[in-house]
Amino acid sequence: MTHHWQKLGLLYCPSGDRRHPKLLSHAANPLPVHMKGDVYRVYFSGRDALQRSSVGAVDVDIVQRRVVKEHAEPVFEHGPAGSFYADGVSVGNCYDTAGRKHMLFMGWQNPPDAHWRGDIGRLQVGEDFGLTMVDAAPLLASDATDPLSLSYPWVMRTGQDARFDMWYGSTLNWDAGNGEMLHVIQHASSADGERWEKDGLAVPFEIGVAQAYSRPTVVRDAQGLHMWFSYRGKVGQTYRIGYAFCPTGGNWELRLADTGIDVSSEGWDSEMIEYPFVFEHDGLRYMLYNGNGYGRSGFGLAVAGRE
Repeated sequence: MTHHWQKLGLLYCPSGDRRHPKLLSHAANPLPVHMKGDVYRVYFSGRDALQRSSVGAVDVDIVQRRVVKEHAEPVFEHGPAGSFYADGVSVGNCYDTAGRKHMLFMGWQNPPDAHWRGDIGRLQVGEDFGLTMVDAAPLLASDATDPLSLSYPWVMRTGQDARFDMWYGSTLNWDAGNGEMLHVIQHASSADGERWEKDGLAVPFEIGVAQAYSRPTVVRDAQGLHMWFSYRGKVGQTYRIGYAFCPTGGNWELRLADTGIDVSSEGWDSEMIEYPFVFEHDGLRYMLYNGNGYGRSGFGLAVAGRE
């Protein structure tokens, strides 16, 4: 099934010389949370002068495709030295459990004498849409299944048994033999959203074609599960958005040709597209995504065409 995404244009890009020092540039990993009517609070990862990311937010009218409020202060800042999110917070998605809304994120560590790496943490979303840390320790961290680094989680309930499914990134090695890392999409499950069992590889990869994955986003319909994600295949390539499909009761199938969206011929998303977030509103399926510079050029919106 080939998807057809219609680009609706750039929604938001940080600008101005009076920006908060934690949100000087970038609006990466857009994550919408519904507020009321057609308005969503879109959280994103902005950067300071040292390239450490914190969480900013803008309120967006999805139907009118305009920002109705830009929040000048960060909603949540990266952690202190020594913490698992000391060098950045990259948001994934939200899920509800035990009457609370949790937002998962990738916590960055960039030690001066070692390779950068990440773990998965979580925040609580308050009634005022503010964010607070739930645990000082990661929710998911490196182990035998995920030996090096974890990234961008996506959690949802997909079955009738009320269990939670998580898809997340995992670095299996920093060089798969062609100079590019092997960073795959793994799966974990949980009965309560608190304790997780890792199941290993979820989505197939192909060395030289799609081997460095990032930020899965999943929706379910009568056909099964649909996933969009960022990917690269070799050193020097820029990100593209890819697609995989999982029929009900089946396994994930890599279907890059059915993605339905690519770079533009010019403008803010002409060099790369990445970090998709797919959601449904008022009967339509939308995608928020980033373009050039890993979010430096802001984020835009696309809508799925009707079949």
